[in-house]
Amino acid sequence: MNKFNRLLVLGIVLIGLLSACSETYLPKKRGFHRIDLPLPQYLAFDKEYPYSFEANGIATVKPDTTKYAEEFWVNVNYPQFDADVQITYKPLTNKVNNLTKLIVDSRNLVNKHQVKASGIEEGRLLLDNGNYAYLFELQGEVPSQFQFYTTDSANHFMRGALYFKTASKNDSLAPVIKYIANDMKHLLKTLKWKKVS
Repeated sequence: MNKFNRLLVLGIVLIGLLSACSETYLPKKRGFHRIDLPLPQYLAFDKEYPYSFEANGIATVKPDTTKYAEEFWVNVNYPQFDADVQITYKPLTNKVNNLTKLIVDSRNLVNKHQVKASGIEEGRLLLDNGNYAYLFELQGEVPSQFQFYTTDSANHFMRGALYFKTASKNDSLAPVIKYIANDMKHLLKTLKWKKVS
C-alpha cells in the first residue's frame, strides 16, 4: 500500500471516529431501587400477653424465638422490606427489673450506635394510655435506625428497635425507615397495658 492510500484510509478512519463522537455523552444518574409503600391497614395484636397494640397488616407479629428471648418478646416482621421491629418486654415486679436500670440499659443500647451515627434525635410521644414513649431516630450507617422505650412506671416496660437484614445503604432505605417508624409510632399510640395478676 503506497503512502497516499495509507493517508486516505487513515483520514477516513479519523472522520468516522470524529463523526461518531459528535453527540455529547452524559453519564446516567445514580438511582435507588423503586420501593412501593402500601397504605397501612392496622390490625390488633391482642394475645395472652401483658400488652396489646395495633400493627400494620403487611407485617407479621411472632414470638421471638432467639436464644436469649424472654417471655412476651415479639418480632414485628416486614418480609417485603426484609426488616424486623424487635420488641422486648419486662415486668416491673422485682428488684432485678427495676425501672431505672431498664431505662439506663435502653439509653446505653442507643448510645452504642454513636460510633457510626451521624446524629441521634431524641423525642417524646404522648400515648393514648397516658404514658410517654421516648423515641430515638439515628442517622448514618447504623444497624438500628429507630428505637423506643415506654413504661407505665409501675408494672410494665417495653423497648423496640428496628433492624434491616439487608446490606442496602440507609439513605436508599430512607422511605422504608420512615414508613416503619410511623408504624412503630402507631403501635405505641395504640399500646394498652393489661392488668397484672
